[in-house]
Amino acid sequence: MYQYRTLSNGIRVVAEKINYLKSISIGVWVGNGSRYENRDENGISHFIEHMLFKGTQNRSAAQIAYEIDSVGGQLDAFTTREYTCFYTKTLDEHIPTALDLLSDMLFNSRLDADDMALERQVINEEIRMYEDSPEDLVYDLSSYAVWGDTPMGRTILGTRESLDKITPDIMRAYIAGHYTSANTIISVSGNFNEDFFELLEKYFGSKKMSDKAPLLPDAPYLSGNNIVRRKDIEQVQLVATFKGIDVMDESVYSLLVFNNVFGSGMSSRLFQNIREQRGLVYSISAGHSAYLNTGVFDIAAGMSAENMSRVAELISEEINKIKRDKLTKEEINRAKEQLKGNYILSNESTGARMQGAGRSLLLNKPLLTQEETLAKIESVNADTTAEIIDRILDSSTLCISAVGPADSVENLFILD
Repeated sequence: MYQYRTLSNGIRVVAEKINYLKSISIGVWVGNGSRYENRDENGISHFIEHMLFKGTQNRSAAQIAYEIDSVGGQLDAFTTREYTCFYTKTLDEHIPTALDLLSDMLFNSRLDADDMALERQVINEEIRMYEDSPEDLVYDLSSYAVWGDTPMGRTILGTRESLDKITPDIMRAYIAGHYTSANTIISVSGNFNEDFFELLEKYFGSKKMSDKAPLLPDAPYLSGNNIVRRKDIEQVQLVATFKGIDVMDESVYSLLVFNNVFGSGMSSRLFQNIREQRGLVYSISAGHSAYLNTGVFDIAAGMSAENMSRVAELISEEINKIKRDKLTKEEINRAKEQLKGNYILSNESTGARMQGAGRSLLLNKPLLTQEETLAKIESVNADTTAEIIDRILDSSTLCISAVGPADSVENLFILD
């Protein structure tokens, strides 16, 4: 059972008490990511995530690390296009330490200029690491292909040029306008007592924040764009992108069933046909990413340049086949059982439960019980999978991105 609270300053809380555990996962979710940045600010959300670990008015960066380590806990964060999450996992007896650390980082970070200069170097190294990783770089190109020079199309990390423009004052102003009570959620899963909510009020509810949510920029999908980044490496990393569904779309369960058969996992058609039976790739998979008012469905593969045309031909054949013949009853039932099993196993982690609840509440999605989610999966049938296959695999929305020893991807896929 989820418990809901709203703290004095407007921060919303969703908490799931699990009595038989001795641990607790706590996440502070802020509805801000790279989608909310203008061109000059590109990368500031991820930069803020780093800087909140660099010391506060009360603790140095070393003290933050020491305090969480001294109680055997975990403290980490991540930034996406639409939100940032700071989270801890500790024993329940160390809840005050976890809340004190998270609150101190969120409200009292120093944002010192010298610290920023050092962390800017760290992020520049992270950017170089991504540029040297064709598997990561091709997805950045894919985002630019489908959303162009917009906040959604730019990288989460930013660029060296944009990071150089960010000063402590710019960062403080950005936090004041984007880290607000209207778009901040605290999500909790694990064991806690009733006085836990009093601690939340003490460490978070008593803090002053703006109550205005930042505006969500639109993200129109651009069809038919192709991008190739030539690199002198051994493999071509290829991504074919189709327009997907947004985060509110209930068709997600049918999409998951369809893709379980088509491109997700070792038993999928793409993996079995192109890797296992022909040995033309090391990696091949398909997956979807859903956002507010937009989404993408990607098919990704890595292969030698001489195999690229053949791999694209085989992917085309699998797309055309599943669009023509759809799924069998046996495939649908097998996929549903696999999805239900994966979901139940993942739900045995407090971290996963905290993240699922926090993300749902932040995006104003209904929080479903395990039974409700399993029922949604079970309700998928031949008609709903046929409908989502036709929606997703629409050749008119195809964009292609590639990194490696390739010059062109024009006319690479032959789709009905």
